[in-house]
Amino acid sequence: MWKEFAHSIIRYRLAILITLGILTAFMGYHGRKIEMYYEFMRIIPEDDPDMEYYTKFRELFGEDANAFVLGIKDDRLYELEQFNKFKALGEEIEQLEGISNILSIAKVQTIDTDRENQRFNFRPLFTENPKSQQELDSLLAVVKNWAFYKESLFGKDNATFMAINIQDDVLNSKDRTPLMNKIIDIAEVYQEETGIELHYAGLPYVRSIMAQKVKAELLLFLGLSVAVTALVLFLFFRSFSAVFVPLVMIGIIIVWIVGTLGLLGYKITILTGLLPPVLVVIGIPNSVYLLNKYHSEYLKHGNKIKALATVIKKIGMITLITNTTTAIGFCVLVLTGITAMQEFGVVAGINIFVTFVISIMFIPAVFSYLPDPDTRHLKHLEFAPTQRIIQLLEITVTNYRGYVYIASAVLIVVALIGTYKVKAVSYMVDDLPEDYHVQQHLKFFEEHFEGVMPLEVVVDTGRERGMRRPGTFEKVEEIQNFLSGFPEVSPALSVVTGLKAANQAFYEGDSSFYRLPSRNEITFLSPYIQSQSDNGSSLMTKYSDSTQRYLRISMKMADIGSIKMDSLLENHFRPKIDEILEGSRLEAFVTGTTLIFIKGNEFLIKNLKQSMMIAFLLIAIIMGTLFGNLRIVLISLVPNIIPLIVTAGLMGYVGIPLKPSTAIVFSIAFGISVDDSIHFLAKYRQEMKLHHLNLKHALIVSIRETGTSMLYTSIILFFGFIIFVFSAFGGTIALGLLTSITLLVAMITNLVLLPSLLYTFDIKPLDLEPMIDGADDFYFEDEDEEINLNEIKKNDDKED
Repeated sequence: MWKEFAHSIIRYRLAILITLGILTAFMGYHGRKIEMYYEFMRIIPEDDPDMEYYTKFRELFGEDANAFVLGIKDDRLYELEQFNKFKALGEEIEQLEGISNILSIAKVQTIDTDRENQRFNFRPLFTENPKSQQELDSLLAVVKNWAFYKESLFGKDNATFMAINIQDDVLNSKDRTPLMNKIIDIAEVYQEETGIELHYAGLPYVRSIMAQKVKAELLLFLGLSVAVTALVLFLFFRSFSAVFVPLVMIGIIIVWIVGTLGLLGYKITILTGLLPPVLVVIGIPNSVYLLNKYHSEYLKHGNKIKALATVIKKIGMITLITNTTTAIGFCVLVLTGITAMQEFGVVAGINIFVTFVISIMFIPAVFSYLPDPDTRHLKHLEFAPTQRIIQLLEITVTNYRGYVYIASAVLIVVALIGTYKVKAVSYMVDDLPEDYHVQQHLKFFEEHFEGVMPLEVVVDTGRERGMRRPGTFEKVEEIQNFLSGFPEVSPALSVVTGLKAANQAFYEGDSSFYRLPSRNEITFLSPYIQSQSDNGSSLMTKYSDSTQRYLRISMKMADIGSIKMDSLLENHFRPKIDEILEGSRLEAFVTGTTLIFIKGNEFLIKNLKQSMMIAFLLIAIIMGTLFGNLRIVLISLVPNIIPLIVTAGLMGYVGIPLKPSTAIVFSIAFGISVDDSIHFLAKYRQEMKLHHLNLKHALIVSIRETGTSMLYTSIILFFGFIIFVFSAFGGTIALGLLTSITLLVAMITNLVLLPSLLYTFDIKPLDLEPMIDGADDFYFEDEDEEINLNEIKKNDDKED
């Protein structure tokens, strides 16, 4: 089959290139439609109970993470001139399109009791700028007299903040980032004029920063990956065509990636944004194997067309198999049930196969039109440093296998010890560097306000207007007081907070009456509260749904990490809430963006582990089918498992936690690294048959002929992934660093440990009979076959 396929590619090369150009233009057209993903990435499946609770919460109360917060700790703020500028800052921001409202000490309202009409009248406290410091001090005293504001607007050391609420339709759209930038520009002008430092926080801000970084890094890493691979290719081959043609091929593949996203309706996320540079790195090894084989074949007989056809015939199947194993490492992510991972896996898997098809046709077709390689282009086959490394490998495998096994055993033991130190922990913003300004701002809010990460408790009374059932408010207050008692949690707000504020207002603002009113007091308060509920201005409207069945207890938390958060939920929050509600008709569930994020990471890590096992099994089946021998499968998997253990051990020793961005490394790296084993074993089987079971000779030839390509491709992969350490995202840095290390170790184990094991176990050709018909075409020579050059020449004349 591969012989006919090779002849067809050479014979119809022009038609193939034209067709490829048309299809690429088609994919490019559809790639125009892709957009950035602006919503909070959902990881938990929609049918998960916690996700169902969160969805219900959003239906009842809207988005819980819609506030952009400006924090301030500077006593100058309470000086007349500076306060008026702060007030003007809020007024300017509130005028921006997309802002629903703001809350700050300059924007508070007082409550007057209209006993004649039995209603509360809300009016702004600062109707105009204070005229004197005395007037300002008097008004600020009024603010602090309202316990509701004192609890919610003031933090430790007299710190305060401005909460800027973003409209939901803007929050999850492309308009969010421009709006964030406008707010920041206005805030920076304020800082320059006053000298007062502002601290930024809130998930809209974090998400906006991350979206901008994803967009910027997509272009950065695409450029870096192309530059790095071009440089390494030139250093290896010392030929313009050997660099330019693979880069053109990579450009085509990038267009196909973008087109695939457009055709499938996927958006650019932090994961899919990595696909172009990752596929650049993965696609180049195909070019290296093809060019190396092309040059070595041309060196034998000097016939360019025959060399190109032989390349397709001999390594077409092996390249297909290696690309398949690589694709499996990505495709198993589809099984996680997580939309973001599924999209990443689908697009990667499709385009890895596209990479195979394009490379096996494009490179031979283009090089068939280019001049024959000259002596300078073939020098890399005898590159002295590479040859010395190959000779060292030969000596090690044939004479020092015992040392190889001892070193491998020690490495495994040390790595296994390290794996026990690995912790599975993640944070809301741990993808950003510790010294990044977002992290620094977040620490300010955690120090002065217990954090800004939203957490919610929803109490279900079981029926409409159920919140009026006797004892309900007392239970809510007990839950609220319990939650607020934790140092990681800000003062909780609920309908009880609104009732306390109403009670204080009813008693002419006396702060001693900021308490849950008695049943008799609630009877007197009901007309006042109802009058405000009717026009939507009640303090309690935000904390109960329209039917008054569901009550919301809202709080903010520090970004304490998934381990501590899970402990708080399972060992404290949920048990105590259940205890408080025991015997009542009330039910409660904990929800909110923070909980969904933390549980999502745990869910993701669990599914990635399962995906890794599936990838392991599928690749083992492929190799078993390919080589038809259990021993060869087991032997080939050993040098590819060790790098994964080493990487896990390294994570434990240097303190890199297991989180989604690091867990994904293992399935991807395993799918890539096993390619080297397949290349080596295919060549080894061929040499064992050609040289009549001469084990030592077969191993030496296999090391010599595949070692160079394995070295080249591993170096390209190492530098191709290491560029991700320049990312602003901790997850991307970890992905690049750990993948690079894993593939580097895999290169060493495949070039040293794998041949050593083959030598020791003395695999016979009978053991290596393939179960796939025609699999011997991987590398086998066919010296009697000639390519009909005259036929190709006639076909070229017709095409012209």
